[in-house]
Amino acid sequence: MWFKNLAVYRFTEPFSLTADALEQKLQQQPFHACGGHDEFSFGWSSPLGKTSEALVHTSNGFMMLSAKKEEKVIPSSVINEMLQDKISEIEEQEARKLPQKERSRLKDELIFELLPRAFSFSRKTYAYIDSQGGWLVVDAASPKKAEDLLTLLRKCLGSLPVVPITVTGKPANIMTQWLISNVTPKDILIEDECELRSPEEEGGIVRCKRHDLALPEIKNHLDTGKQVIKLAMSWSERLSFVLDENLSVKRLKFLDLIQEQVADIETYDEIEQFDADFSIMTAELANFLPRLIEIFNTEG
Repeated sequence: MWFKNLAVYRFTEPFSLTADALEQKLQQQPFHACGGHDEFSFGWSSPLGKTSEALVHTSNGFMMLSAKKEEKVIPSSVINEMLQDKISEIEEQEARKLPQKERSRLKDELIFELLPRAFSFSRKTYAYIDSQGGWLVVDAASPKKAEDLLTLLRKCLGSLPVVPITVTGKPANIMTQWLISNVTPKDILIEDECELRSPEEEGGIVRCKRHDLALPEIKNHLDTGKQVIKLAMSWSERLSFVLDENLSVKRLKFLDLIQEQVADIETYDEIEQFDADFSIMTAELANFLPRLIEIFNTEG
């Protein structure tokens, strides 16, 4: 349940729905397993998994959601081989070359025929709403995955007044200056990974991992005009993560200070453990997100 990525959005209007009201809204789009000829299915499932049917889990005013997607898998090699056999058979029987339109139709028919026998896999995308702080946070490594969840939520609510977080400074410029000057805010510690990009269109990219970013070779890249577009860092010895130029947080880890809090709480079942983890995680992020905005709300 601990989030590994943060795609962060701000509500432009107060979120006023209670957990019960939100539950009723989400019931419009519950998850159902794929039918025989469905390519995929997408809907809301319980954040607690099989231990609960509730689509909204609440703790200390935070509301957790979970969107589940199931997709059928038909290997492209199987489709292509069967399609080519079918095309060859028809062309030989009718002594003509099939046009692209007919080939596409045959492919669609073949996929439809194979779907009931296809394997399927599913995955969940978690998110939570902090109505007091005005945040919607999605555990998604890609913008598309986050947008899929927002689209589903928008269908249920009718509207969803959220926007990606914005700051007055340019994160790439600010992170670049941190490496050039070797000076950061007191609660930020630069770690051993970065990605640099030349400013020109189609510019070259340099990726460094497990590398001392204070070494002259990194400075040489910066001196030629490259900018930092991803940077590994930690915050207040509580969180470590990779931050990109759009303020998306990747590979988030909750460090020892947080894990010690978790270990100090005695729980008796999965639901209590989930609730404890969720409470600690959201409380920590409620402190971190405003600070992240504050750091980059400066001209850089």
